[in-house]
Amino acid sequence: MEASSRDIKVFSGSAHESFAREICSKLGVPMAERKIFRFSDGEVGLSLQESVRGADVFIIQPTCQPVNENLMELLILVDAMKRASAGRVNVVLPYFGYARQDRKARAREPITAKLVANLLQHAGTDRVVTADLHAGQIQGFFDIPVDHLTGIPLLASHFKKILKESLGEGKVVVVSPDIGGVVRARSFAEVLNAELAIVDKRRSYDVANQSEVMDVIGEVDGKITILVDDIIDTAGSIVNAANAMIGHGAERVYACAVHGVLSGAAISRIQGSAIEEMVFTDTIPLSEEKSIPKITTLTIAPLFAEAIRRIHLDHSISILFQPKPRRRQEREM
Repeated sequence: MEASSRDIKVFSGSAHESFAREICSKLGVPMAERKIFRFSDGEVGLSLQESVRGADVFIIQPTCQPVNENLMELLILVDAMKRASAGRVNVVLPYFGYARQDRKARAREPITAKLVANLLQHAGTDRVVTADLHAGQIQGFFDIPVDHLTGIPLLASHFKKILKESLGEGKVVVVSPDIGGVVRARSFAEVLNAELAIVDKRRSYDVANQSEVMDVIGEVDGKITILVDDIIDTAGSIVNAANAMIGHGAERVYACAVHGVLSGAAISRIQGSAIEEMVFTDTIPLSEEKSIPKITTLTIAPLFAEAIRRIHLDHSISILFQPKPRRRQEREM
């Protein structure tokens, strides 16, 4: 990596150490040493094993399951860096937990995405790097820079390769599992030069993680459909959408999402569904018991590594937000 006036230190919480190690490998730097332990009552204990004075520190920690443990651990890591006189504290959140409550859908509800943003800022975070927030406006909950990466081009490239090898172009329809994901699905469809369809669903606000498919907007009869989402948690919505595709005459159903939370009965639902392949990025670690043949994981670590390199060197990272065809045109100019 190019030289900078500041040292770079990459730390990892305990949520996804293999992801942090891969980032360090891409950057060509060793992972910084820290010790995380638990007191007998469950409190998080931490000590940094090397100096961070004046350094550009990057803390890699998705706030996935167990969410509260990983979030508290992250806040303690940030606090330790500030008290050890780190130059800049950059929090790398491959997956931003508590993002789904980003507004008051009903009276007397919290906005947990804003609460977590406040906690990170007050702990001493100078910058946040994350991917595919549940809603883009969450960036506005922060009063510090937020670099919002996306794994959609990575997922689209995977299916583009499959199209060339076996699926056949012209028969593919990209499907958004809800109205709110249309922009995401449209970007995905543009990469594949495919048509777009939308699932109209009704979500229950009385029971979390439950929804009902009302209708399918668009033509999927005789088509190969690819469902595209940002987060798959219990997999109820995506499996219902997949069933709706088959019910409307789709020949085959694939699905993908950037973040595979996969809680509750998610694995059994995916295993028993009409979905032929479910593709995720590795923003959240996939445990061995969740590694079933239907699930494919793609690594997004190189994208995060490049973002970290550019931030450390004070280079622009806007090129990372642009679709690949446009980036190729820029290089040819």
